[in-house]
Amino acid sequence: MTSTTPPRTAVIIGAGVAGLATAALLAREGVSVTVVEQGSTVGGRAGTLTVDEAPGFRWDTGPSWYLMPDAFDHFFRLMGTSTDAEVGLKTLDPAYRVYTEGHPPLDVPAGRDGAAALFESIEPGAGARLGEYLDSAADAYRIAVERFLYTTFTGAGGFVNRDVGRRLGVLSTLLTTSLEDFAARYVDDVRLRQILTYPAVFLSSRPDDTPALYHLMSHTDLDQGVRYPVGGFTALVEAIDRVARRAGAVVCTSNRVLRITTEDHPRSTQAFPDRFGRLRPTKARATGVQVLTGEGTVETLTADVVVSCADLHHTETALLPTHLRSYPERWWGTRNPGPGTVLVMLGVRGALPQLAHHTLLFSREWDADFDAVFAGPVADRELPASRSIYISKPSATDPDVAPEGHENLFVLIPVPADPQLGHGSAYAPHPAPLVERIADAAIKQIARWTGVDDLAERIVVRRTLGPADFSGRYNAWHGGSIGPAHTLGQSAFLRGTNASHLVDGLYYAGATTVPGVGVPMCLISAENVLKRLRGDRTPAPLPEPI
Repeated sequence: MTSTTPPRTAVIIGAGVAGLATAALLAREGVSVTVVEQGSTVGGRAGTLTVDEAPGFRWDTGPSWYLMPDAFDHFFRLMGTSTDAEVGLKTLDPAYRVYTEGHPPLDVPAGRDGAAALFESIEPGAGARLGEYLDSAADAYRIAVERFLYTTFTGAGGFVNRDVGRRLGVLSTLLTTSLEDFAARYVDDVRLRQILTYPAVFLSSRPDDTPALYHLMSHTDLDQGVRYPVGGFTALVEAIDRVARRAGAVVCTSNRVLRITTEDHPRSTQAFPDRFGRLRPTKARATGVQVLTGEGTVETLTADVVVSCADLHHTETALLPTHLRSYPERWWGTRNPGPGTVLVMLGVRGALPQLAHHTLLFSREWDADFDAVFAGPVADRELPASRSIYISKPSATDPDVAPEGHENLFVLIPVPADPQLGHGSAYAPHPAPLVERIADAAIKQIARWTGVDDLAERIVVRRTLGPADFSGRYNAWHGGSIGPAHTLGQSAFLRGTNASHLVDGLYYAGATTVPGVGVPMCLISAENVLKRLRGDRTPAPLPEPI
């Protein structure tokens, strides 16, 4: 479904990264845009946390890896500005530190040459093979950006292309081989395999379920490098919010959308292929949204188009009546929601040189870690949680996130996507005992593996989040923290569409729709809404600026 008449007004549901970016691009296009956000602040999952009894500490509560810098650069140039003008960036070197169980830590240097030298020092010949792997990753990344990410999949342009045609054999292999098996063709050492396959977690998946095409992620961290936006992702959200408001968008917080309003038009000439390829006429047209305001009143906002950047499952099953749901509840029963997480925000007294800005702890045999998250209970585990965890220490780079003489830690523990695991302590007065036990175990593991034996005694403030927080605060399906997993059946056009099958004028953006999870993908999803409204079927990014 592609709009033929440019909209004059738009309502956007959700002021996360996707919502703010969509607002910015549509406002720049000349549309009168209103964003409605149920929370009291913007950012959504890319949130921030401060604690009154611990002044000087500030934690990002969501994304923390700044990858795909070209996606951010392109977005800001579309808006007539630049990343440099809006956000201060620092390149991290080392990019990250890895503790693999039973081995000394490895610092992964910034840049391909340093990474190749590291690989060679561990496994003779692996440096050259890494070069081949990264050449393939860079080629896959380029094809993805030029043909498969900035597209609404409403035309065949992304596929009917000489460049793609020459690579059909390679693309077939990359789509039918797992990332785990593909990396094993290049390196044998378990630590090197983990470095090449851990990006599957960024894709809300596990390496043996992720298509090898996504080895392109290694291009983003080992070739392009890892950066840090000064002020954290909070500063990045503020920048996107700023350019949106500068373009004329109006952002209303503390306004919860109750439903998407529609009117019937049974004689609609708009048609959309259903999941079986059959053309079906749309049944209704979106007319706006009904909201519960912060003052407790119910109001209706009218608009030519509605863009929902809320969780797709929530949009379809809570904001639309049954007969207008493109993705009914039974469809969701076949989908993989990706992982949940327990997040632990710590303020720690004294320095922690054992941890880099980004630190990864990997179990020696990590299949059981993924089983614990994706496959149900693991027999030898008391807790339903991964032992492969991620730690961010932004105080290594940013002095404004912790008081002098202290460190700021953000710990991410993958767990099953299940709200029944409970709430953490950040926003609930009585955190779930299971969430707190998972946090306790992670703190003990960090202390043991990194040699900070007195870590628990040095913690001066601690807050946690659990899957129930993601479910309650962000309406996340199954309490998932990232979005649906990027398995083969949930990638590209198989992930869904960014427009309703049944409601003309209703569009989707964000991590739960195409092209996928992560902040760069949210920016791209915003651009794809604009392309849909323009009737633009091309697969490439839009010319800059708008």
